[in-house]
Amino acid sequence: MQGMVFTEFLKMVDEYYSPEITEKVISECKMETNGAYTSVGNYSHTELVSLVVALAKHDTKSVQQLVRAFGNYLLERFSQTYSDFFDEYDDVFDFFDKIGPHVHNEVMKLYPDSSPPSISTKRISEESTQLFYKSHRCLGDAAHGLIEGALEYYATEAIIERNDLNEKDGCFVCFTITKLPRKKH
Repeated sequence: MQGMVFTEFLKMVDEYYSPEITEKVISECKMETNGAYTSVGNYSHTELVSLVVALAKHDTKSVQQLVRAFGNYLLERFSQTYSDFFDEYDDVFDFFDKIGPHVHNEVMKLYPDSSPPSISTKRISEESTQLFYKSHRCLGDAAHGLIEGALEYYATEAIIERNDLNEKDGCFVCFTITKLPRKKH
């Protein structure tokens, strides 16, 4: 998993909790890296899971809730860092359609050793789409948070239905996203 994910997670903990909590979380985990990450490094996703489990001991939120919150945070950070890409789209569904084919292909060009999740979409109607997440890391909660963050970024109210389908080599999650009618003023 790309180091940028780890550095952003630790920034989130610093920002939402405190640098002291970040240090406690790192010290509570028995990790090969001891919590020293670079944004261009490649690390085991199990270390991220360990960090989230340790953070959950300092919060009332569950591990799943924390991973989802991190996905939301990560979308906000991506929108700041890669604003040109986000600005190419006026509609969140158009944005979702390009995540797999564009973003993950670019990641593979920059980091050939990486293995980003598989993301694909299927339009059901003008108001509904399905987003399919498949990964050996089983971070469907992070994908859920990323979707929520994208909906917020594009000011789109929607219902997200989630169907988790575990597979022997990872997980597969189908998100059905249905836009709610815009409220008339």
